[in-house]
Amino acid sequence: MNNSNDFIEPIHPGKILRDNFLKTRSITQKKLAKETGIPKSKISQIINGKRIISTDTALKLAKFFHTSPEYWKSGKA
Repeated sequence: MNNSNDFIEPIHPGKILRDNFLKTRSITQKKLAKETGIPKSKISQIINGKRIISTDTALKLAKFFHTSPEYWKSGKA
């Protein structure tokens, strides 16, 4: 049975970034900004679901967290 109640809302990559990467590793937005060169305002917008992750940002996050850029761009992050 497929009805509207079966729809699962996609998780914004910013929530994954905040909950699975920053909180679990005790990394602040300020430290992430400093280490990656991503402006803190952009990180904040991503975490708050107000901005998508650009290719450039995905590359920087991938390098910092030892993931792939595709992870951040795939919609699974």
